[in-house]
Amino acid sequence: MKELQLKYGCNPNQKPSKIYMADGSELPIQVLSGRPGYINFLDAFNGWQLVRDLKKATGLPAATSFKHVSPAGASIGLPLNETLAKIYWVGDMDWKNFSPLACAYARARGADRMSSFGDFISLSDVCDKDTAMLIKREVSDGVIAPGYTEEALEILKQKKKGNYNVIQIDENYVPEPLEHKQVFGVTFEQGRQELAIDDALISNIVTENKELTEEAKRDMKVSLIILKYTQSNSVCFVKDGQAIGVGAGQQSRVHCTRLAGQKADNWYLRQCPKVLELPFKDTITRAERDNAIDVYIGEEYMDVLADGAWEKTFTEKPEVFTKEEKRAWLDGFTGVTLGSDAFFPFSDNIERAYKSGVKYIAEPGGSVRDDAVIDTCNKYGMVMAFTGIRLFHH
Repeated sequence: MKELQLKYGCNPNQKPSKIYMADGSELPIQVLSGRPGYINFLDAFNGWQLVRDLKKATGLPAATSFKHVSPAGASIGLPLNETLAKIYWVGDMDWKNFSPLACAYARARGADRMSSFGDFISLSDVCDKDTAMLIKREVSDGVIAPGYTEEALEILKQKKKGNYNVIQIDENYVPEPLEHKQVFGVTFEQGRQELAIDDALISNIVTENKELTEEAKRDMKVSLIILKYTQSNSVCFVKDGQAIGVGAGQQSRVHCTRLAGQKADNWYLRQCPKVLELPFKDTITRAERDNAIDVYIGEEYMDVLADGAWEKTFTEKPEVFTKEEKRAWLDGFTGVTLGSDAFFPFSDNIERAYKSGVKYIAEPGGSVRDDAVIDTCNKYGMVMAFTGIRLFHH
């Protein structure tokens, strides 16, 4: 197949629309089910590169959950524990025996479930039955992978009454070294971003504390790979091989850090017993539970706790999760890694990161205020590596 006609472009009025190879060669994909759209393919191709790079860097299967050409979540395939199984809504499944790929998608989807609603999934490995069963339960637009087992494909083809988008990509496909895009009729050309994210990139440690654990090195690489495919400006909080907060597409870097930091805080607050034990009604949907939790742990908690409101969601009225209780729980949040696609221009980013348990930081460096940023890291005993390379993505 040398070209594929699409229903429309970014919006329904943008017609005609198609994908094709400029040199007339075969497309590196097959559509096995559904009719993917323009934005679906943008998510799929960016997400595929991300999980491919994660697997190359870590040796583990990887998954990502994309929305509007940025990852809402991404992870490598490390095992789940009981708490994560609960907050990712897989506690009723045989999660202890999940395949590594299924663990990767459970983590990628579960870290920021509000943002992942209606995602496009990318998988580094052949999609197996475990992973397909997870996908079947979620509201999602589609999936791209290098292959599918017969069982997995049969499960996915039944989703959305047979209209779920299933794409298979040639894992050996290598694009041309120069890439092109048009804006307002003008063609842009640049070399592809093929920077290797490896140990050498994070070897320049500029803080007094230089104790970088193997887990921290892994998480630094995971954060930088995620940022490589995230709309700039962007920062990424990572814990145990998975993104727990992505701040994307903000004009101000500290707003990226605040956004991602709040997402990371929410991920950790969801693990508090007070949240885990919320008395939900059996009749509400998974999405309704996600939304109720997001409101409950936020500043507008009375939207779900007021008389006349709580009865719609809970079997009994929960107690308020006070600001003091939340701060006390978050004080136990440690060992988090923060990556940034460009330098931190002010130390306020570090101050905010510290409140979300950040211990390790990877950023390019190069600001005229690097000394102030380093001093703030030293104040909190953080380890920071300067990569020397910016990772803008547009």
